[in-house]
Amino acid sequence: MLRFLIDQSKALLIAAALASVSYGVCSVLLIALISEALTTDSAGRGGMAWMFGLLALGLMLSHMAAAVLFERLSQHAHAELRRYVSARVMAADYRNLEATGSAKVQSALSEHSANVAAFFVTFPAILSNLVVVLGCLLYMLLLSWHIFLFAVALIGLGSLGYHLANLRAIRHLNRAAEEQDRLFGYFRSLNDGAKELRLHYGKRKVFTEQILGGSIESVRSERALGMSIFVVSASWANFLIYAFIGLVLFVLIRGVPDEARIMTGFALVFVYMVTPLEVLLLNIPRANLAKASARRIDDITTGMSGREAAAASAQSEPLRQLALEAVVHRYYHEQSDDFFALGPVSIAFKPGEVVFLVGGNGSGKTTLAKLLVGLYPPEQGRIVLNGQGVDDGGRDQYRQLFSTVFSDFHLFDKLLHGEGGGAELDERGNRLIARLHLQHKVQVRDGAFTTQALSQGQRKRLALVVACLENRPFLVFDEWAADQDPLFKNVFYLEVLAELKAQGKTILVISHDDRYFHLADRLLRMENGQLSEDTVPARPAQPQAA
Repeated sequence: MLRFLIDQSKALLIAAALASVSYGVCSVLLIALISEALTTDSAGRGGMAWMFGLLALGLMLSHMAAAVLFERLSQHAHAELRRYVSARVMAADYRNLEATGSAKVQSALSEHSANVAAFFVTFPAILSNLVVVLGCLLYMLLLSWHIFLFAVALIGLGSLGYHLANLRAIRHLNRAAEEQDRLFGYFRSLNDGAKELRLHYGKRKVFTEQILGGSIESVRSERALGMSIFVVSASWANFLIYAFIGLVLFVLIRGVPDEARIMTGFALVFVYMVTPLEVLLLNIPRANLAKASARRIDDITTGMSGREAAAASAQSEPLRQLALEAVVHRYYHEQSDDFFALGPVSIAFKPGEVVFLVGGNGSGKTTLAKLLVGLYPPEQGRIVLNGQGVDDGGRDQYRQLFSTVFSDFHLFDKLLHGEGGGAELDERGNRLIARLHLQHKVQVRDGAFTTQALSQGQRKRLALVVACLENRPFLVFDEWAADQDPLFKNVFYLEVLAELKAQGKTILVISHDDRYFHLADRLLRMENGQLSEDTVPARPAQPQAA
């Protein structure tokens, strides 16, 4: 993931890195110049003033450039990461997306993406302070090579301890990242389950204190422990630095030539190096947090693999005949706690017919609809459109045949018709809205609904409006009328279906409303994953006029 982001921003990253290196070099040269000035007479210091001014100016300009460039890089990385995850979600097979779950996707788009983007803000601090520390070590080498070797040994000992602590801390950060994904699911339940939680005190108490509270506490404790380990190990490293300063000043430099100059140089360099080293050690955990988040995003997006080629056009070919030939699909069935086999199903559809699909709950009706519209690929058998089999390369194009309103539909706030919008689309949409008695609640303006603050039944009527405006050859309605008043059931079954049939549309209606079954051209029944065809009931006799 980090490699992907670096590849996307290579030029900007190089420029920002060079600015950070320049800042570190200017810092080291400036402290070396100050050290020399402290041990030089007034005549010698006179020639150093212009160099001091140039280095101070370079320090300011390089710091400004690094900060600005890395802030731009951070925002660019955040945007690219969100585009990447969104693109993987859009390209994923629907079954894989269902298995991944919306909570993990939300976590990847928000928390994990922010952590990875934050790495690019901390990167200049890591890089520039690393240059300062290395430059200070180089200056110490020039002052006294044997004391430099002692310093390197001490830093190596501190680095080993820090590395071991780092490995343990990362384990805690990874556990926190995994729990974060579950936490986002609980956050969603706060809103989606608001009614149930308010109506049941015991359920609300368990969810708030044990489920949600436990997850929040788990993320907090794992992250706090991981970051605390980093802080403790950084403090230990700082102690080693100060211990070394004491050894240099009071033990190691006694009796060496040019003692005053070496002591002044080492003391100044060590005091100056402590802050960059502390910043470096404290920012490394943030880099590791970004690494854990990047790994989590990799895991999430890898699970959303996609085998299908994208559709070449939003327009579908004309529907002449559509057939499912011995199609089989298996999935886990909660009611039986076992895998459920649907099919083999063989059925054909033709333009201008209304087909009702009936059956008990859990019989496989919605699954068959998802197979029909191409959301699930058949495990056996095939789908044939106009005499041609539909494979992974053409499945996305095949899906452009359909408009659907599933029972778990989502209503976008815009019509999203692309180039087909405009005033004409608004007018057609508002006519349909008035037909469904929603004109006093909502309107279509500039291709968008004026509000979605509606009941579930009203929102489903808007979803019907969207499906009709899409003008696709095949429409699928999954229990559309289940939560509608009798008035709107009549509008749907007696008027809307009749008009769509007259337009030559093929319509599949999943329904339990047996009083309207006579309106079907064909009546299909699904029971335990097996499809059969029933006789369409006779039209009810009309009451005689007096």
